[in-house]
Amino acid sequence: MRSQDVRKLAPEMDPLRMGMGWTEEDLEKPQILVESTFGDSHPGSAHLFELVNLAAQGVQEAGGKAARYFATDICDGMAQGHDGINYSLASRDAICNLIEIHERATTFDAGVFIASCDKSMPAMLMSIGRLKDMSAIVVTGGVMEAHTLPKKYVVNDPACAINDLLTLEQIGKFDAWEKTGVIPNEQLDYYKHNACPSCGACSFMGTASTMQIMAEALGLMLPGTALMPATAPELKQAAYDAGVQVMKLVAEGIKAKDIVTMKSFENAIMVHAAISGSTNATMHLPAIAHEFGFEIDADTFDRMHRGAHYLLNIRPSGDWPAQYFYYAGGVPRVMEEIKSMLHLDVMTVTGKTLGENLEDLKKNGFYEHCDEILQEKTKGLGIKVTREDIIHSFDNAKGTDGSIAILKGNLAPEGCVIKHTACPKNMFEATLRAKPYDSEEECISAVLNKRVQPGDAIFIRYEGPRGSGMPEMFYTGEAICADPKLASSVALITDGRFSGASRGPVIGHVSPEAAVGGPIALVEEGDLIRIDVPNRQLAIVGVNGEEKTPEEMEAILAQRRANWKPKAPKYTKGLLKLYSQHAVSPMKGAYME
Repeated sequence: MRSQDVRKLAPEMDPLRMGMGWTEEDLEKPQILVESTFGDSHPGSAHLFELVNLAAQGVQEAGGKAARYFATDICDGMAQGHDGINYSLASRDAICNLIEIHERATTFDAGVFIASCDKSMPAMLMSIGRLKDMSAIVVTGGVMEAHTLPKKYVVNDPACAINDLLTLEQIGKFDAWEKTGVIPNEQLDYYKHNACPSCGACSFMGTASTMQIMAEALGLMLPGTALMPATAPELKQAAYDAGVQVMKLVAEGIKAKDIVTMKSFENAIMVHAAISGSTNATMHLPAIAHEFGFEIDADTFDRMHRGAHYLLNIRPSGDWPAQYFYYAGGVPRVMEEIKSMLHLDVMTVTGKTLGENLEDLKKNGFYEHCDEILQEKTKGLGIKVTREDIIHSFDNAKGTDGSIAILKGNLAPEGCVIKHTACPKNMFEATLRAKPYDSEEECISAVLNKRVQPGDAIFIRYEGPRGSGMPEMFYTGEAICADPKLASSVALITDGRFSGASRGPVIGHVSPEAAVGGPIALVEEGDLIRIDVPNRQLAIVGVNGEEKTPEEMEAILAQRRANWKPKAPKYTKGLLKLYSQHAVSPMKGAYME
């Protein structure tokens, strides 16, 4: 074993470990890293210590010795509205680097990786790719419960139409409503004080939920364990079982690189299409693949999403909080529905293939157990709810063209991304007037103060990885959706990114970004912007409201490019300086090289 080889090279290893209470017997056992993002940073991480200890217990009882390490993550929600959000994406790479240090500086035989949220889950998966020569298994911290609203606070909001349940992604919209006088401050306060009633990741199909699902879809989690409610006893059992199972992987010599292959990534992308996953996955999956030695480009997502069946009725593109995903059968249920599109022969952490896992679940009563919980959780609603109300069947899909599209054109030569399942159909083909802003603060002020009009394409630029670290433009998107006059008539286009909860005609990851002189930096007020989702195009097609030929536009943009000057670097020291200097394009994964 690698750990035993290192003991022979480092004579201080044994006494230092014995100083922590390790016994001579412990020193001879397989050494297992239990890495988590536990910390009092947000609800997705505050409860993980119990799962850490249960995983460690499983390791111990299966004959290994566990070592607990911690790389606490931050929360995008707490970072919103101020410059703290600029650290969000960079934190993914920082966590990955720290975990690399934890493992390489000591050396372990395997790892259990425990996290819940937006950047921590991709960071863990990137770490496993970087450490792919050892055995690895993932445990996720599940999702928080939803809050049942009293009747006086139920509003005319599609997310409350069926079940009167409050989840965190609604807060941005409610905040915009309060700022524009639609609801009183007292009502907003109630929503804020009750939107997170438990620990766990946010209960909607945002980036955290998406990446938990991606971990299972890649074969790195025990089947059926993604997106369990954080309060569920099954989650605790899953953590213990993961500790036991990682020891089996060590014994059988099954390493992370044996499990995660290009076929695994293709499976994950198909599941992503079926769940209408976050647009941020188009950055995270390529970054994870890169660590495993594979390259996934934006065109791969677009190609695989075309014709894919979208099945999930989970917020923000559906009716139900994310905890109901597990009640409806979770990732295995989705995989059963799209089975014909998956590679069933890929290896998983069970030591069995994906196809074998799916058959085992049908035999061991997994779906019957989920059905029982679903009926228990919905019996007070006065309506009968079935698993198909939450995860549609393949033949009764909510959509049949995936959930995202990669657009290209003279505005985004390398591409950009739109979640078309959350976009009004009338905006699939539209020509709009450009109104550019060089920061989100300027843009959201313009929206809230009615300086944005129907038919505008508002731009937020210099917010890409090299510009400012690539923060989310969540609040601006929610402010647009909160205004009925703008929700179906205004597009938001940015080289930044969005929350996984973002809705409406929002287009992100425009590449090349403004900071490196991409065409988005050249947009001027009054330019005509054409959005064409069916034909996958985003282009500048006119100036001052007058359409131009492609040749005329090329000449105009060339003149603007000659006059363009880059902005001074926003960061001159610290992590964001390093990230802004070394991050690749969002279309490649926005990782540091």
